[in-house]
This record gives sequence, structure tokens and C-alpha cells, in this order.
Amino acid sequence: MVSPTADSGPSSAPAAAVVMDPATAFAAVALAAVSWDGVLTMAGSRALRHSLDYRQPFRGYGQETMVKLMDTLLAELRRVGPQHLMVEAAEQLSPSQRTTAFAVAAEIMRSDGPLQADEQNILTNLATTLSLSEAETAPLLAAMDLLHADVLV
Repeated sequence: MVSPTADSGPSSAPAAAVVMDPATAFAAVALAAVSWDGVLTMAGSRALRHSLDYRQPFRGYGQETMVKLMDTLLAELRRVGPQHLMVEAAEQLSPSQRTTAFAVAAEIMRSDGPLQADEQNILTNLATTLSLSEAETAPLLAAMDLLHADVLV
């Protein structure tokens, strides 16, 4: 799971980096996506929780384990920022996990409405970070457009 590396320096030293396994890395990408702009909205929080709750291994985590995971990742997010957190996480994911992480990030970013220009840029950067081609990401983004389309238009 998540474990901070040991820090034997003075208490004023920066916090130690998080050691990520694939599950922690997947959750880190989702968290970075939902809070890329420094704001964790209610809609984003719900989308994050939903995107993890039904997936293995997260559905087997108890409340205490999920809280510890999120607290650790939030501390890392504050320490390095969302873009760097995504880079750290991408290094720990297999190609199929990277594709799923991108899809989850895209869905989370749509949780509060249509993608804004900044969100589109973040997703483009995330695709590059995850080594995903436009041929891989375009169908996922098209699916998100369908899933999040207004019903009464």
C-alpha cells in the first residue's frame, strides 16, 4: 500500500516522498485529476470515491485504509503538485493500467461539467505522461462526451 520513506533530517526538512505500488499510483492519478486546479469540489470528491469504490483492490479496503491512503496522497499532492504526482504515479503503472487511469481521470474531470481548456490541457499532458497516443485517448474522450451529454438538449 502506501508508506512514506524514512526521513532522518530535521523537522523543517520537506516531507519524504511516497513509495507507490500500482494501486496507490492509480489512486494518485485519480486524485491529481480531481484536484488539478487546487480545488477539491464536492462533485469531484464524489467522482473520485465512486471511481475507486467498485474497483479491486479498493473495494476490499476498509474505511480506515481508504482514509489513510487519501491522507497520504493528499500530503504528497500538496508537496509536489498534481502534475508531478501524475508523473510519479505513471512510472508505476502497466500499459493497461495507464489506459484505465487516463479514462478515470477524464471521467472525473467531467464530473462538474464540460471540459474547460485547462482540463483539456491537463488531459493532454496526462496522456503524454502515461505514454498514450491520440489513437488511444480519442475514443475514451468521445465516450466521456456521450456519458456526460445533457439529456434534455
